[in-house]
Amino acid sequence: MIRVIVADDQPLVRSGLAMLLDAEPDVEIVGEAADGAEAVDQAGRLQPDLVIMDVRMPVMDGVEATRRVTADAFAGDADRPVKVLILTTYHVDRTVHEALRAGASGFLLKDAAPADLLAATRAVAAGDAWLQPAVARDLLAEFAARPEQRSPAPEVMARLTPRETEVLVHIAHGLTNPEIAQRLHVSEVTVKTHVGRIFMKLDLRDRVHAVITAYETGLVTPSRRG
Repeated sequence: MIRVIVADDQPLVRSGLAMLLDAEPDVEIVGEAADGAEAVDQAGRLQPDLVIMDVRMPVMDGVEATRRVTADAFAGDADRPVKVLILTTYHVDRTVHEALRAGASGFLLKDAAPADLLAATRAVAAGDAWLQPAVARDLLAEFAARPEQRSPAPEVMARLTPRETEVLVHIAHGLTNPEIAQRLHVSEVTVKTHVGRIFMKLDLRDRVHAVITAYETGLVTPSRRG
């Protein structure tokens, strides 16, 4: 069962999302929050698997709430960190960039289809990432155009083997593990091993942050497709 908190300052939106998700047999809504501070408080008390977080809220915005909820010391069980899926109205927004850097595992547009919301909820709760395809390229182009000094230093990137670097490039281009395995003519287990080592060496949370790192370090650019 995926335990979810929905945080949005608009009551109709919040209730609608909660009703849609709670109707699923594998999802349980354990809390609803009207602002970021309330979301952090509920997440601390209820320890959900996932917080679906509006990026713009009063009292405390979604960025700061995400930063607190995804902090290493926040989760009661280190093996079950609280994941965050960001909700946004706009395709490319500076606050979305900041929320992803703060620890969110993906973002979803508020006008997305219900099926996308359900898929994103299950993916992020399972430890995967969710970047809505329609807007991911624009978002990553913005990251590349306005890099910040928060990515691994060159000497850290140099810890990757040539094969690991190749796998990271494919991740940045949006390929799944099976697709990477097919492209490289190796097993999916081998790809998973490479991905795990990349995350460990670069201190990455998930695939979203792997993609961000690849763009911010210049390993991949919007015009360089593999």
